[in-house]
Amino acid sequence: MNTVQSTTITTATAPGCEPRLLVTQQGREDLAAYRERDGYRPLADTDELLSEVEASGLAGRGGAAFPLAVKLRTVRDNGRVAHGAVVVANGEEGEPASIKDRWLLRNRPHLVLDGLRLAAAIVGAAKAYVYVSEPESAHSVETALGELDPDTFGTTTVSVVTVQPGYVAGEETAVVRAINGGPAKPTDKPPRPFEAGVDERPTLVSNVETLANLPYLQHHGAASYRSQGSPLSSGTFLATITGAGRPTVLYELPHGLPFTELLALHGVSPDQVRGVLMGGYFAGLLNQRVLETSLDHETMRRFGSGLGCGAISVITDECPVAVAASVLGYFDRENAGQCGSCFNGTAAMAAAAGALRDGAATTEDVDRLRRWSVVLRGRGACATLDAATNVAASLLDQFPNEVAQHLDGACQDCAGHPFRADRPYAADAVRQA
Repeated sequence: MNTVQSTTITTATAPGCEPRLLVTQQGREDLAAYRERDGYRPLADTDELLSEVEASGLAGRGGAAFPLAVKLRTVRDNGRVAHGAVVVANGEEGEPASIKDRWLLRNRPHLVLDGLRLAAAIVGAAKAYVYVSEPESAHSVETALGELDPDTFGTTTVSVVTVQPGYVAGEETAVVRAINGGPAKPTDKPPRPFEAGVDERPTLVSNVETLANLPYLQHHGAASYRSQGSPLSSGTFLATITGAGRPTVLYELPHGLPFTELLALHGVSPDQVRGVLMGGYFAGLLNQRVLETSLDHETMRRFGSGLGCGAISVITDECPVAVAASVLGYFDRENAGQCGSCFNGTAAMAAAAGALRDGAATTEDVDRLRRWSVVLRGRGACATLDAATNVAASLLDQFPNEVAQHLDGACQDCAGHPFRADRPYAADAVRQA
């Protein structure tokens, strides 16, 4: 395992995993260093590269795992009809406990820009944007743009857009709305950005880690890309691991790695593990059955969970009820305040979970929480309410004994005073890393 400790973020790769995104050098990679790694290679045939992307199975790393080739082809085709398209590298890392996008933007801005260049070439974009919320990331990208020759992006103009951070600010319609001059809040769909996005043009909104895989594909091709990973979850991915009393580490891992091997890398005994908060806040909680999983999309779906953005918070001494209450409280604070079902639904679920944590809930409260976790799903303009229902439903499904203990006032973790689960589940603690 190669490990690099910087002043802010520790990075590491799994044994036998040749890193494609992480590098061992510390600090920001400048243009000369990136070109030494064969960056900004001339692109002769955009159709050939799109075919390689399709053959690679590269899926989005922002949370939804949607095939990138499908998005590229759709925006390209729609852009031809609309006489122009737009591409956006989405680096607004709204999912708490995730640091991967921030690391890439701070340390490998040219890798992200090279991926953006290739995506812009494939779809025929006249405009490209890097969308961020962190000043240091914005400065890094702007510095990298200043190092480039004027013709690096051809006729595509590139701009950096900086917004205030927020859970919903990275949602694709919020990205479009903000670039168009509005607030960074989601809008109703349709239209989707691939139909009418920035300046009403077909728009590709893609996570920065997703785009950062394109230079590797251009250089090495789909077969090499698939040499790591599983058949249905190809390549490597970045995973932010927090909790278990260990420092936060950003790993590059092959898809399909057994979860127990990740624990060994992170220095955590399986006997310590009570469960995890999987894939950021969206996918919810998993109990000790997580020890049976491997880190790929198909396995996580089979266990009723998801890799999401690759953020995994390990639960050891924390009370799962307190963790769920903390996360639901976050959604109550961070919802966009635009949809009544979400504004009221997140507040109601947060109140019920908070009462359960504090020993003040009744069985009727738990029954209401269970019902809300079903009937509120799918409402609202974005996925915030779905994320909250996932957390509520997974708590009740995965940790029924702990829920019962709280109803009886018998939770030893919370004896004497409610445990608030501030670490590592409070967003600010990691977002300021």
